Amino acid sequence: MAQTNVKDLLSAGVHFGHLTRKWNPNMAPYIYMERNGIHIISLYKTVAKIEEASEALKKIASSGRKILFVATKKQAKDIVAESAQKVKMPYITERWPGGMLTNFVTIRKAVKKMAAIDRMKKDGTFETLSKKEKLQVDRLRAKLEKKPRFYQRYDPAPWGPFCR
Repeated sequence: MAQTNVKDLLSAGVHFGHLTRKWNPNMAPYIYMERNGIHIISLYKTVAKIEEASEALKKIASSGRKILFVATKKQAKDIVAESAQKVKMPYITERWPGGMLTNFVTIRKAVKKMAAIDRMKKDGTFETLSKKEKLQVDRLRAKLEKKPRFYQRYDPAPWGPFCR
């Protein structure tokens, strides 16, 4: 993995934080200064935390566990999706469904339901259903399909999220 340095972060504009009136007090140790109503983030502390996160992710990945990649901002969606697909990890680039990490049992049920519908269509049992039942199953499949794409690869539960 490439080393992150302060110059790269500065050129990428990472140092710009939130408006001073919309800040979280927990961010106080990481704020370098305030300028024109915007907090400037300390890049030296950012580099240290990036290195720390990088080491933690290396340990998780080397032990064979899953890492969930999350990017809901327009600028990062494509990059994160591409990177996650390269390493065959689950990812989210659209909406973050509530309780995704804490309510894994429910999500696993949805994944199994989607797989069962796919199996029905492959083995021909779908054709034996009545017209109304087919319509209901198709609607359920469409509803499940709207969920994030990673659901199909969301087994077992990810060990740690990687948010961008």
